[in-house]
Amino acid sequence: MDAPTTPPRRPGSEALRRGRWSEPGRIYLVTTITRDRRPWFADPDLAAAAARQTLMPSCALDARLQCWVLMPDHLHALVELGPAHTLPRVVQHLKSSIAAAVNQAAGRSGALWERGFHDRALRADEDLRSTARYVIANPIRAGLVSRAGDYPYWNAIWL
Repeated sequence: MDAPTTPPRRPGSEALRRGRWSEPGRIYLVTTITRDRRPWFADPDLAAAAARQTLMPSCALDARLQCWVLMPDHLHALVELGPAHTLPRVVQHLKSSIAAAVNQAAGRSGALWERGFHDRALRADEDLRSTARYVIANPIRAGLVSRAGDYPYWNAIWL
């Protein structure tokens, strides 16, 4: 009888986890991409379902989404960790919650996101609002709109 095999890891996934630290109260810039970079969120109905899900109180467990923008094939978010959950757990729950809402809206099942995510802890001396502006300006840099206010799939706590 052969030993069970595990699926091969992508080359960069280990590097993404190396040195990851979860500090309560710290704000992290998180990016996660859809499976095979499929542009699920180019569909307005699916993007709206995902956006609505981010507004649900438990979507990010006890973490707080400072701001986020949903691009056609990825999500950027500034996540302030709460005291109870690690960053990987918060991101997994966020991705799972959004996937469930999108899958229901699309009448499908299956994976929506790639397994990993990229994160960067903001330094204490970094300007949070400047970083948030950078996140929110993603649709402008991608050529989707000319003004952030014209893009419907983002939010920030300062509004």
